[in-house]
Amino acid sequence: MLWIKNPLGIFTANDLDAGNGLVVSDDGTIVELVPSGAEPSMPCSVFDASSYVVLPGLINTHHHFYQTLTRAWGPVANAPLFPWLQNLYPVWARLTPRSLELAVQVALAELLLSGCTTAADHHYLFPDGMEDAIDIEVSAVRSMGMRATLTRGSMTLGEDDGGLPPRTTVQSPEAILADSERLIRKYHETGPGAVVQIALAPCSPFSVTKEIMAESAAMAERFDVRLHTHLAETIDEEDFCQSMFGLRTVDYLESVGWLGSRTWLGHGIHFNDEEIARLGAAGTAVAHCPTSNMRLASGTARVLELEAAGVPVGLGVDGSASNDASNMILEARQALYLQRLRYGASVPVSRALGWATRGSAAVLGRSDIGQLAPGMQADLALFKPDELRFSGSHDPVAALLLCGADRADRVMVGGSWRVVDGAIPGLDVAGLIAEHSAAARKLVAG
Repeated sequence: MLWIKNPLGIFTANDLDAGNGLVVSDDGTIVELVPSGAEPSMPCSVFDASSYVVLPGLINTHHHFYQTLTRAWGPVANAPLFPWLQNLYPVWARLTPRSLELAVQVALAELLLSGCTTAADHHYLFPDGMEDAIDIEVSAVRSMGMRATLTRGSMTLGEDDGGLPPRTTVQSPEAILADSERLIRKYHETGPGAVVQIALAPCSPFSVTKEIMAESAAMAERFDVRLHTHLAETIDEEDFCQSMFGLRTVDYLESVGWLGSRTWLGHGIHFNDEEIARLGAAGTAVAHCPTSNMRLASGTARVLELEAAGVPVGLGVDGSASNDASNMILEARQALYLQRLRYGASVPVSRALGWATRGSAAVLGRSDIGQLAPGMQADLALFKPDELRFSGSHDPVAALLLCGADRADRVMVGGSWRVVDGAIPGLDVAGLIAEHSAAARKLVAG
C-alpha cells in the first residue's frame, strides 16, 4: 500500500474528501481516500505529496497521433479545414510504418508528460504498406505504459466519388470490415483496468459512404465496441451533408444507425437546439477540441448546453497538425477560456478539469478512470507548482489552469510511476526528437 500523503491541493472530480491524500493498493487501484486531518485505516508506505497538486490522470478523447509529423507546416498554417485537409492528404499518403511508429511515440510521450494517462486516437490512413497501422499503435501504447482507445478509422469516399481524400488513401469496405474484426478480436480488452480498447471510426461525412457507416455500426453492436467519427466540425461539412445526402449532420447520423450511447463525436460544434436535445436524449457524446477549433477557425462548441441536454462531454487535443501540440493540461486551460468567452467568467476551473477527467472517461464509456474514489484505477497526475509562473498564486488547483501549468512532475498509471521528476524513465527524448524530425522532413519533402 502507498499513501499519497498530504497533497498541496487535490481535485477528485467528485464530492469526496481526499484532503490528506489517497491510498493506492499493490494491484494498482485506489483503496481509500484520506479526509483532511485523518490517516489511512491500514499500514502504508508514504509518498510525501506536500509540494504537489494531485489530479486524476487526464483523458484525451480525440487525437490523430500520426499528425505530429506535419506540425506547423507552412502551406496550411493559415487555412481552414477543407483546404487544410486537401493540402495535407497527399503528404499523409506517404506515411510509412516507421514514421508512424515515431509519430505515435512522440504523441504519447507528449501526452504523458502533460499528465495524460489515457488517450483515444483516430487513425484513418491506410495507404499501401500501412495495413498494420493499429498494431504499431498498440505496441507503442504498451511500451509507454499508458491506456488507449485506438480507433480503426476508414475512408471510402475518394475525390473521384465526390469526397475529399485522394484515391490512394481510401480502402474498400471489405478490407475495412475484415481488419476491424481482426483488431477487435486480437486487442480489445474489457472490464476495469483495460489497457487497450478498439473502436470503429469511419473518418467523416466527407470521406466515407453511408454504407460503411451503417456496416460499422452493425459490427460495433455485434462486438460491443464504441463508435467514433468527426461531425459538425465546420459549416462546410454541414453544407456537404446537405448536398451529398440531403440531410443535416444529426439526421445523417441517425440515418446510418449512429445516434446512440455507443457513439462519440469529434468536435460537435454546429448543432442547433433541436439537434442538441436529440443528442442528449440518445446519450451520444462529444469530444470538445478547443485549440483545434480556434486554430482552424471552425467555431465554438456549445458545451454547457450540450451537457445540460445530457450529452457527455470530454476534451481532445485533436491532431497535432491542427493544434499543434499534444498537451492535455493546456487543453483544459483552453477549454476553460473558450467556454468563458461563450458563457461568461462564472464557468469554474473545476468544470474544465472535470471535462478533462470524469467527463472524458464517460465519453470513452469508462467507469474505472477519470476520478479519485475507492475502486478506481490509480491513474494520477501530480503537478509541482514551483516555477516562476506560479509565484504569488493562492489556490493551487486553480493555479494549474490560470497560471498555465504545462508539464506534470509525476504521473502514475495503474499504480506504476510512468513519469518521475518530469521525465519518462528509459525514454531517450533527444534521440526520439532527432529521428522523428528527420522522418517529418522526409514525409513533407516527398
